Amino acid sequence: MTTVLTPASPLTAADRCDRCGAQAYLRVVLASGGELLFCAHHGRKFEPELKKIAAEIQDETGRLTAAPASTGEEDH
Repeated sequence: MTTVLTPASPLTAADRCDRCGAQAYLRVVLASGGELLFCAHHGRKFEPELKKIAAEIQDETGRLTAAPASTGEEDH
């Protein structure tokens, strides 16, 4: 049997932190199976422990400081 890993989909506003319910910016895929979602604050707080048990960490915290995308429309 071959296991194929597919890339994780981007996190959306509907994805919520498992610790506090804020918008999630980190997805932690556990080595034992399953996943956890964390906001940037709790992701940083638990990072050392998460690295020990994670198979993969999807970090989208860079979106917090990225400039918003242009809509192509200018305000008049």
